[in-house]
Amino acid sequence: MHIHILGVGGTFMGGLAALAREAGHRVTGCDSGVYPPMSDQLRALGVDLIEGYGADQLGLQPDVFVIGNVVTRGFPLMEAILDAGLPYTSGPQWLAENVLQGRHVLAVAGTHGKTTTTAMLAWILDQGGPGSPAQPGFLVGGVPLNFGVSARLGRVAPGSPFVIEADEYDTALFDKRSKFVHYRPRTAILNNLEHDHADIFPDLASIETQFHHLVRTVPSTGRLVVNARDAALARVLARGCWSEVLRFGTKREEPGGLCARGEPGSFDVLRGSLKLGRVEWSLLGEHNQMNALAAIGAAEHVGVAADAACAALATFENVRRRLELRGRVAMGAGEVKVYDDFAHHPTAMRTTVDGLRRKVGVGARILAVFEPRSNTMKLGTMKALLPWALEEADLSFCLQGNYGWSTAQALAPLGPKATVRDSVEALVAEIAKVAQPGDHLLCMSNGGFGGIHDKLLAALAAHR
Repeated sequence: MHIHILGVGGTFMGGLAALAREAGHRVTGCDSGVYPPMSDQLRALGVDLIEGYGADQLGLQPDVFVIGNVVTRGFPLMEAILDAGLPYTSGPQWLAENVLQGRHVLAVAGTHGKTTTTAMLAWILDQGGPGSPAQPGFLVGGVPLNFGVSARLGRVAPGSPFVIEADEYDTALFDKRSKFVHYRPRTAILNNLEHDHADIFPDLASIETQFHHLVRTVPSTGRLVVNARDAALARVLARGCWSEVLRFGTKREEPGGLCARGEPGSFDVLRGSLKLGRVEWSLLGEHNQMNALAAIGAAEHVGVAADAACAALATFENVRRRLELRGRVAMGAGEVKVYDDFAHHPTAMRTTVDGLRRKVGVGARILAVFEPRSNTMKLGTMKALLPWALEEADLSFCLQGNYGWSTAQALAPLGPKATVRDSVEALVAEIAKVAQPGDHLLCMSNGGFGGIHDKLLAALAAHR
């Protein structure tokens, strides 16, 4: 089968392209402004990329067009597909019918931590020792360093596990349900729930409804692995629950739930007061400790013992663009390090800064560099939370785009600690002027950020 993917550069659609190629299909795709790491992965897979959405792509004559949710009415190719009455489907629907059918789907949902937790769970199933499924399939919204690819089919057999990042964003222009309702998981992680995607969800209650739809698809023999500390998820379950529930992040006196004892980098995993295993790893932050508990609880549902899961996590290397060190430049008696992180929601930004602070200590300077690129941030829905998100950074630098609101005004509570510029080049020049030996430059965006990482490294090298 020849499939042509519209919006192939997105993390989900790019992963779908990888799965389709592995399954033996011919895959072509189009997008605008594809950037690493997905552009690198697609080229390595031999996926022919076409820039833009021109109607002339009808000439490819694929068997089906797979439409990403970035596509809207008015795109010339989409209009041409509709006018010609050609077959099309959404990415989640194609995945459900061609990859997930008959498999044990483990879905990871939540506002934050989906990508990292999905990668953790896939690694546990891959490495978890006796009882661990051999060669699980997965689709992650990023590139796990342990695997080097964002998706693989794994062992294809009835009941074989497939781990998928379960996004609540809408499916396509013709299907406004959340993506995750297509996946029909037998095991589902509900990591946390906040208001996000303000372009399609007016409030938190509307997202809770979508999560309840997901809960409705989990069978009675399935398992929900739920963050015990999240009030929004408690409300979701209160609307109806028909499956076993395993709570994580519980208090130690609560029987049956999973909890942690110790620091995020070295902790015991407990069920109530009973020790199940110990995690020793390089990841930072309480959020990753919680992600680990969720992954351990989900892996248990397919036969991986908790102690084996803990052992697997000792070799977990995280995902690209999660506090990823992009480079370092010698300066004076020290050096300046440049990091890349996908954080874009204020809560995720604060968590990321906190994680880096725990790593480098209170004596080192953190310079936070970010762009409000997500649809939610562009709308200004979360702008009042930006000072809170960045308060642990020593200095903050923001790119002012055509957002319809002033980032300078939003960051005014930070006073002289915040700088705003209207181009990546101006931002880089300003940062290079103030950078000092020992600084940690943390770049946060859910996009390519205009190649700011390499530009910073070049500017710092020129200034040293």
